[in-house]
Amino acid sequence: MKASIVGGTGYGSVELIRLINKHPYMELGTIVSNSQAGNSFSQTYPHLTGIIEQRMEDFDASNLSEKNDIVFLATPSGVSSNLIPKLLDNGIKCIDLSGDFRLRSTEEYELWYKHSPADESYLKQATYGLSEIYTEKIRSAKLIANPGCYPTASTLGLLPIVKTNLADNKSIIIDAKSGVSGAGRGLSLTSHYAEINENLKAYKLGAHQHIPEIEQVLQDETGTQITITFTTHLVPMTRGIMCTTYVNLKENISTEQAVQLYTQFYEKNPFVRIRKPGTIPATKEVLGSNYCDIGLHVDPRTNRLTIISVIDNLVKGAAGQAIQNANLMNGWDERAGLDDLPLYP
Repeated sequence: MKASIVGGTGYGSVELIRLINKHPYMELGTIVSNSQAGNSFSQTYPHLTGIIEQRMEDFDASNLSEKNDIVFLATPSGVSSNLIPKLLDNGIKCIDLSGDFRLRSTEEYELWYKHSPADESYLKQATYGLSEIYTEKIRSAKLIANPGCYPTASTLGLLPIVKTNLADNKSIIIDAKSGVSGAGRGLSLTSHYAEINENLKAYKLGAHQHIPEIEQVLQDETGTQITITFTTHLVPMTRGIMCTTYVNLKENISTEQAVQLYTQFYEKNPFVRIRKPGTIPATKEVLGSNYCDIGLHVDPRTNRLTIISVIDNLVKGAAGQAIQNANLMNGWDERAGLDDLPLYP
């Protein structure tokens, strides 16, 4: 199967290329980058010299549909909403890594993303691609809204407990930290070396565009209104996300019972690993892999559950989950092309 990538020069795109290059059922098709059309991909990423030498092209929906079987869109928000309708009308499957099709409410999208929303007729065709939770819906989908990196780590960490009667769903606080690659490859003061090195800073307090996405999933899965406190931080490392989530419990349970609950919830999901009691995951332990590792601790003094969930933001938080969704859409083993061991140290 030929896989095209639209938005070919970002970190998500180069990670998609790395994973497609080793995939047993996909091969790299057209790479689209309007800003770099005509240039060899290795000019942008010299580490792929002699490996990926094909030239990037301008976007042409009919040409893409003729030459490719599936399209991954790794574009900035506000772009794919204009491109995907043309691809769907040409009968090609799409996986969108931007936020354009994640929120069902067009009003919410405009409020949080500050862009015009996608056409509602196409928005209704989108399936939210949290692979472990919406597996069956993904299998028959034509358009996947790939989840954001923070929502992937947050919701995978929260769902097992909020779907029980054990959690006080009004008490959820998520303290999230990300490496700088989550800000993309574009130059900005935020990711400038002198600004981020030896520094730790919070950003977008109460205004992060992933807040409604997390709440939408939690509400869909529990059938109740859930509002979260969500604070993001930028840390001086390249890759990785750690979400430290706090939930008050309505009943007394032990850490061992919480671990058992989570282990049973994810027993059929190969990319979610639940740590044994007393073992807490670190971002480096999932580096370069599609795993989400979750550690749990119940404090008997406060009767509060602390959830530590870690992912590589460019793999499970973006390109890896996109490949996992492509596997499900095409009836392949969801692990195909994603069997990399985490890089360590």
